Amino acid sequence: LSLYSSPARETKYVETPQSQLEEGVSHLRHIMEPYTAWCQVEWFYITSALHSDFFSGGYEFLQNPPAGFYPRLGVIGFAGIVGLFLARGSKIKKLVYPATLMGIGASMYYPQQAVAIGKVAGTQLYDWSLQGYIAVESLWKDN
Repeated sequence: LSLYSSPARETKYVETPQSQLEEGVSHLRHIMEPYTAWCQVEWFYITSALHSDFFSGGYEFLQNPPAGFYPRLGVIGFAGIVGLFLARGSKIKKLVYPATLMGIGASMYYPQQAVAIGKVAGTQLYDWSLQGYIAVESLWKDN
């Protein structure tokens, strides 16, 4: 063996053929590439919007909430879960029960806001019912 020369190596890189699974994954990645690029762009817009002034107030509020905020939030959320548990069967019940129980829970902790929302909702309901009455009356008179 010589110290200054090395024997010539006769090695070749042989690429192993892709399996069907690898080909399928590669094909799927090529198909999904425009969608993932779109999602990355949208994610950039969402994260930049979250860091904007519009959402910074809510973020700061959640970082430094008032005393008792999270327990109240837990009670309201638990009321919604109980509503889902009680609303077996009908799909309408699954919408009405949790919303009602969460509304009751929220109105116990935030009565002033509940009164304000109730007033607005009452006037909206009155307007909708009046519009419905006028529509039914016009249909009745046409016949």
